[in-house]
Amino acid sequence: MKALVLNAPKTPFELVNVPDPVAGPGEAVARVLACGSGLTIQHIKAGRITAKFPRIIGHEITGEIVAVGAGVSGLAIGDGVTAYYYLNCGHCRPCLTNFEPLCENSGGNVGISCDGGYAEYIKLPAHIFLKLPQTLDYKAHPAEVGVVTDALATPYKVLRRARVKAGETVAVFGAGGGLGIHQVMLAKWARARVIAVDRGSDKLDACRKAGADEVVDVAANNVVQALLDLTNGKGVDVAIDYVSSTSTLEAAVKALGRHGRLVTLGGAGQPVSFASLNLMLNEQELLGSRYVTRSDIFDALELVARREVWPIVSDIRRLADAEALHEKIEQGKIIGRAALLIG
Repeated sequence: MKALVLNAPKTPFELVNVPDPVAGPGEAVARVLACGSGLTIQHIKAGRITAKFPRIIGHEITGEIVAVGAGVSGLAIGDGVTAYYYLNCGHCRPCLTNFEPLCENSGGNVGISCDGGYAEYIKLPAHIFLKLPQTLDYKAHPAEVGVVTDALATPYKVLRRARVKAGETVAVFGAGGGLGIHQVMLAKWARARVIAVDRGSDKLDACRKAGADEVVDVAANNVVQALLDLTNGKGVDVAIDYVSSTSTLEAAVKALGRHGRLVTLGGAGQPVSFASLNLMLNEQELLGSRYVTRSDIFDALELVARREVWPIVSDIRRLADAEALHEKIEQGKIIGRAALLIG
């Protein structure tokens, strides 16, 4: 099969022929139609996330099952599928209680700990494949369907995590990014008032098109004061931070209103300080959110199948153009998401 192989971090892809994968016991193989090209896998290519090389990266797939190994049930040849990103065990207590991201026996991640979707075929433990809704025309839109597992399912989970209610005001930090812009879309779908926080006219214009009611340009405003002004001094009900740097998290906390909730995503890992007295007096909450559950993915796929929301995939290319596409991703020039067509 044809595959894009990374032999080391900070090196170009090699488009080569490698042996087709063979399904062993408990495994399945899918033909890959498309694979999303998000910032997470660019971090692997750039050496910011550790992986074992050589490696075929990519995890946001749309595919069709072509082989199943011994002992596999629930999958059949011809099934349309996507994949769960974490190689969770499926049988520990967190896995069995809808907390799969906290799996006690995690085997790593698709495209990092095992080969991923930048190839004509992908082999995974069978339970990692997720069947697509029959009402979803994945063959007509393989790139858009592939990115749902992250770009839409992640912000969908955040809505649940933050208990966002209709009529509340939600501020999204990093709103112009691949996840942030879909958070704007999902928060608007949830009938919240949405304030997009980012920099650059292109990103802010895209946020408006995605549903933002107001925007705050961090390059031209004191973010905290701007959010307070937009809420008549009351502060926002929910702040969602996809940047998660010291400055954005501290601004988000200061902009919270009474009973406000802050959700942090992203891996900045920087120290943060805040006034704990204000947190107590206003009964505010600081929350973390880590990837999604299978249930979140199924719900997001159903929303797309019903066309209640639709992923923004602004750059779709073939395997031979992967290097140029990833250069755009590295430079932050993608609105929404990008993807490669493979099958």
